[in-house]
Amino acid sequence: MPIYEYTCPECKNTFEKLRQASQSDQPCECPTCKAEAKRVMSVFSAFSASLGGVPKAVAGASSTSSCSSCSSGNCGSCGS
Repeated sequence: MPIYEYTCPECKNTFEKLRQASQSDQPCECPTCKAEAKRVMSVFSAFSASLGGVPKAVAGASSTSSCSSCSSGNCGSCGS
């Protein structure tokens, strides 16, 4: 089951709830004040550390390829 993010209009609490996809758009009870909370769009980023410890975007996380050093087109094969 996926995890969805909700925000309560009463107490402004933001929380996550594990629910079936068929229930994702239904209101969810706020664990703080018990009011009906609405689902919000979750935002996230994915980064990985390179060998030098510098963060870089995870392969496939953007529309531009990070495989500039090989010709395979599959970043999993070269580790880039």
